[in-house]
Amino acid sequence: MTEQKIIGRGTWIDKLAHELIEREKQLGRNIDGIIRVESGLGASGIPHIGSLGDAVRAYGVKLALEDMDYKSELIAYSDDLDGLRKIPEGLKVDAADIGRRVSDIDDPLCDKHDSFGEHMSSMLLEGLEAVGITEYVHKTAHETYKNNLLKDQIHEILVNSKKIGDKIEEMTGQEKFQTVIPYFPICSECDKLYTTESFEYIEEEKKVRYRCKDSEIGSNKILGCGHDGESDITKGLGKLAWKVEFAARWSAFDIRFEAYGKDIMDSVKVNDWVADEILGFPHPHHVKYEMFLDKGGKKISKSLGNVVTSQKWLTYGTPESILLLLYKRITGARELGFEDIPGLMDEYNELEDIYFGKIKVDNEAKLVKSKGLYEYVNLLNPPKEPSTHVNYRLLINLCRVFKDDRIERVISKLIDYGTIKEEKDDIKKLIEYAGKYSDAFLETKIPAAELEIDDSTKAALKQLVKLLEENVEIEDLQNLIYSIAKENQVQPKDFFRIIYRIIISGPRGPKLGRFIEDIGKKNVADAISRHV
Repeated sequence: MTEQKIIGRGTWIDKLAHELIEREKQLGRNIDGIIRVESGLGASGIPHIGSLGDAVRAYGVKLALEDMDYKSELIAYSDDLDGLRKIPEGLKVDAADIGRRVSDIDDPLCDKHDSFGEHMSSMLLEGLEAVGITEYVHKTAHETYKNNLLKDQIHEILVNSKKIGDKIEEMTGQEKFQTVIPYFPICSECDKLYTTESFEYIEEEKKVRYRCKDSEIGSNKILGCGHDGESDITKGLGKLAWKVEFAARWSAFDIRFEAYGKDIMDSVKVNDWVADEILGFPHPHHVKYEMFLDKGGKKISKSLGNVVTSQKWLTYGTPESILLLLYKRITGARELGFEDIPGLMDEYNELEDIYFGKIKVDNEAKLVKSKGLYEYVNLLNPPKEPSTHVNYRLLINLCRVFKDDRIERVISKLIDYGTIKEEKDDIKKLIEYAGKYSDAFLETKIPAAELEIDDSTKAALKQLVKLLEENVEIEDLQNLIYSIAKENQVQPKDFFRIIYRIIISGPRGPKLGRFIEDIGKKNVADAISRHV
């Protein structure tokens, strides 16, 4: 068996950065300057974890490039010229605003921002900064078009619009751009964007002729005003269609890497061709990722309102738990909800134990990858020593019991259990997270551990459940659990381990009898019942 080659710190991020550099060398492009990576930020709805993931992953590639001694920069691009296609669930927006630029729609949430688009962009940027990502260049579509940063690219695309339209039909089956120019002027009469249809480009004047007509966006019909007009592409009063706009940005900003979601695969395919063949700019290196799904299997969507925001996540979990979620892998669709937080919190502790040698890993590739992942989760600035670890599910269980003077009482219990030796600020913070989680979600929001339980152990667990459901005073529950195991020919250590796995998803914990009494016999009985 051939030995697996380890690239950099052993993660997919290092592999991507290595591939990017090799491709740049093959293209003969300059890599001594700044190698720019880009992330597009949608501004037409509340940004969710998936939106944040786009930028976080791009930032990871930036870090990996810098780790290879290259200069790199993340461009965070907010498409605040995008027209509102539908009203996002839960936002009070006038139906008349559908089709208008989100940069021209009033902020529906507060008076702190100039527009709908600015507020949504700021939420995503706040999410980045909350997880420790502050090194990026923020660009907006509004300023990009206003300052004519894409004017050469727009001109070249519109001159070649017929050729591009034919290629779009060939690549995607979409016939629209064979008769329509891929540029949306803003109607000078009704101020709408996606109702305008461009039918002629006056090359020498750099003007587009258009008509404003009824349009369908998804299931929504947007009424046009019937106006026929001209729009100067140098005045920032319009925008390119998505099928060609990425290419224009890549060329103008010299972008060498951009990840993209499976849902815009066709657009990226066309944009790659436009960049290569029309603009003469080799398209960026890409990686395709699949989408986060909600627990019902539906794509998490700004418009559907089933969003898991970074702001809400950070109410219940650490920044490291978000970064672990986004950096542990990039391929494969994943169901995501707040119930994933406890597992990620404990998984981070395990990674930290591997990093500091408290958990031994024999496989060299796995060891390097685990350490590398820990380093990226800490943005390549890992702590010098490990933090104090307390099982997050243990904290949630205790927080459900102790609601008054919660921090002090939970800490007292942890000291009593021997879990910690003394009160520390980082433990207090963890209890705050767990307390908010326990108050917000029912016990069933924490997924049951996936366990293989044999018949003998099931019989023992059923016997324990029956005993606990009676809720009678038990003088020595610890020894009683031991006896139940022996009666059912189950090794006591294995039985205790199974119970810990059920209650806190860990192999060990506080002295079991005392712990069960503290968190409630019925609660434990209910948890065990879900497995037997």
